[in-house]
Amino acid sequence: MLILASTSPRRAELLRSAGIEFRVHAAEIAESRQANESPRHFVMRLAGEKAAAVAALEADGLCVLAADTIVVVDKHVLGKPANSGDAKRMLRLLAGRAHEVITGVCLRGRDSSGVAFNDLRLESTEVRFEPLNDREIDDYVATGEPLDKAGAYAIQGRASRWISGIKGDYCNVVGLPVALVYRMLREHGTGD
Repeated sequence: MLILASTSPRRAELLRSAGIEFRVHAAEIAESRQANESPRHFVMRLAGEKAAAVAALEADGLCVLAADTIVVVDKHVLGKPANSGDAKRMLRLLAGRAHEVITGVCLRGRDSSGVAFNDLRLESTEVRFEPLNDREIDDYVATGEPLDKAGAYAIQGRASRWISGIKGDYCNVVGLPVALVYRMLREHGTGD
């Protein structure tokens, strides 16, 4: 069984839908970006720190899966919005443009031979938004849906009406690149 170092309902649902058994043990780490840290390094570092934090508390030697997702448009790194005003700001940045959804994934544990591993990888997906007007943004934010999502939108929810294109892994945009996770599990002899 896998330990998911996250309380994200989207990550849990993606793993359940893929038939990957897991239990949750949320990681508690500071998630601030360091000065001049690249977006890719940032998500990789956070995923690694989350996995290490949970692995240190687990005595049974199970594999720990941790991930961190951000949205990048131009040089703006968008995590989860702080409030509805921040969500509106993010959606205005994304409207009518392409952006990148980047997820750092860390799988940490022991393989079938007992050899310890700490595997860090990255998934990137390009998403294109249709133009949005202020009323559409206000109405969407009022639903509450964007308030706990990186980039302030849920591709699988109401925001799907504005997605005009995607290049890459759809599940990555939802919250976890499941195909990458499964490939990592298989490579380490911990998958089905």
